[in-house]
Parts: sequence; C-alpha cells; structure tokens
Amino acid sequence: MATIYVVANQKGGIGKTTTATNLAGILSKKAKTLLIDADPQGNSTNTYDAKIEDVATLYDVIIDSEKLPIDEAIQHTPNGDIVASDPLLVKAEKMLDGDVEGFYRLKDALDELDSYKYIVIDTAPSLNIILYNCLIAADEVIIPVTADTYAMQGIDQLYNTIMAVKRRQNRDLSIAGLLLVKYAGRSNLEKSVKIDIENHAKEMGTKLFKTTIHECVKTKEAQEKKKLLIDYAPKSSTCLDYLDFVKELKKK
Repeated sequence: MATIYVVANQKGGIGKTTTATNLAGILSKKAKTLLIDADPQGNSTNTYDAKIEDVATLYDVIIDSEKLPIDEAIQHTPNGDIVASDPLLVKAEKMLDGDVEGFYRLKDALDELDSYKYIVIDTAPSLNIILYNCLIAADEVIIPVTADTYAMQGIDQLYNTIMAVKRRQNRDLSIAGLLLVKYAGRSNLEKSVKIDIENHAKEMGTKLFKTTIHECVKTKEAQEKKKLLIDYAPKSSTCLDYLDFVKELKKK
C-alpha cells in the first residue's frame, strides 16, 4: 500500500508546488511514485508538462458523475507519473454539494490503485471539498511555511481542519511537520520567526523539520524548462536541501 503525502497550506505563493514536485521527483528515483495535482491552477501539471485537454484529469476521477478509474487518468511523462489538474475543479463545491460520499471520492479512487509506493498530492491554497478529499485519503500532511511576519497566518485553521478529519474520517492522518521554505537565515527577523514557528509546531503536536529549503535561481529555470530540479540541477542548493528533507521525512 502506498504512503500518501499531502502538501498543504491555505496561504498562496508558499512553495507548495515546488515542494510537491521535488518530493515526488526525488522519491521516484527510488520507487514508483505518483504525483496528483489537486490545484485548479495546475502548476504541478505544467511542471510535469502534462496535458489537460482531450485527456482524463482529476476532475474525471472525483467530480464527474461517471467516476473514471484513476489509473485511466495517469499520464506517464518524462518527469514521472501524474494525474493532471483541471480548471474545472473549481466547480467541485457546487457539483459535490449534498453528495454524502463527495468527501471520499479520492480515497475510493486511490483504494483501487496498488502499483505505487508513494503518492504525493499538491493542493490549492484553500479549505474546500477537494482538500477534504485529499486529507481523507492521506497518511501524512507536509505544511510548507516561510519565515516572514505572516508565516503562521491560516495555519491554525488548517490545523483545525486536519484534526477534524483525523477525528471523524481518517484516524491514521498525521502532520509530518512544518517545512521552512524560501529560507535565507541571514536576518534577525527570519531567525526570530523560525523560533516562533518551531514553538507553534510543538503546540500542534508536530515539529519543524530540521532541514530548511533555500532559494536558488535554478528552481525557476527548471520550472520554466518543465524539468525536475533533481534532473536539471541536482547539485543546486535547493535540490540538495530537498534531498536532505526527503531523508529526514523517511527517517520518522
């Protein structure tokens, strides 16, 4: 059975897609890994150079009334296997409203899939029915955060959502930890915020990963060229950071 990681934070521009694609890319070098893009913006889909037109997408798997088997929506790209996002996912709230089983569509789909060791899910910056689908299907949640004044904005609400799902729908769900991204560590503000985040993580019953992710220009270059960082610039500082993060994640 696959280990399912959800990368989530309701704050936008936080580095969810960078984290999700790097995590999936690194894991795929060791074992069969599937990336699922559950964000209607489709940034992970774009990075993997996957199609959204005239192909089955996540929409067809969890929103469409015919509920297509998920293996029919998997695209095998040079960067790895992915279930592409779809702009139509924005209609999820309306289309699944009143559907008692609407929260379980993704779990039901993944329960039929047994060929992957790891599944990584990139999510939208919102608390909606798609996120609930992801959390109900998941084993662990990774929360990327930045060391700025508003770093913890919305985290408490996300935490409460995760705990509600854990109590009622998925008792095996846990928060793997908070991951500090886009970190330089040079300013006193960053260092101070890092301590605050670490303390907040403890209050949430989880941790701040020891590994921090630094920014480098190679990350954006890889995304523009639709390449995985592990392939495009494996010795870049950001890639080395993500390699350390994956080691730390798998040690727990």
